[in-house]
Amino acid sequence: MISENASWPEIHLEPGTRDSKLGAMEEAEVPLENLHEEVHHHAEHSGEKWISGVALSTAILAVLAAIAALLSGSHANEAMMRQIESADQWAFYQAKGIKAAVLETKMSLSGSSSEADREKAEKYSEEQNEIQKEAQEKAAEAKTNFHRHEVFARGVTLFQISIAIAAISALTKRRRYWMVSMLIGAVGCIFLALGFVQH
Repeated sequence: MISENASWPEIHLEPGTRDSKLGAMEEAEVPLENLHEEVHHHAEHSGEKWISGVALSTAILAVLAAIAALLSGSHANEAMMRQIESADQWAFYQAKGIKAAVLETKMSLSGSSSEADREKAEKYSEEQNEIQKEAQEKAAEAKTNFHRHEVFARGVTLFQISIAIAAISALTKRRRYWMVSMLIGAVGCIFLALGFVQH
């Protein structure tokens, strides 16, 4: 049972910020320092040995959460960069299309076309095909990176939930909560591993 004098840690949830200058996407971070300190305090002053395991497992889960958060943010930024590059290529594609249309209009209005004009028209068409291919590749890379970002972000969420439940187990001295915490942490590890193998 929980004693009336038990102190509960304060948990403040702070939403992530968006750097408008760079447009970088950041994950929402949950400050867990106070929670870790509280778990370690209970582990030191508790007569039960398994609570030391709770303290160790929360430290490991916090490291895994930090790794997953870094990878998630990195892939979000990569996705954004590839999407911008894809948009640039599509703009270049449109510019080549406009040049080709102007050249075609010139040839049709003049009623004759020189060999140089026909070569230019072919060149514009070939360049457009190359640009289109590159734009599509960049868009596909953006989609892949965004998907990996989502997988790593799910891992971060599961690790944070696992840490919170582990803290509850230490505070309430109920071992079954720790087992639930470890199960959720294992699912977080699966998401972390999936983030590495996705392409």
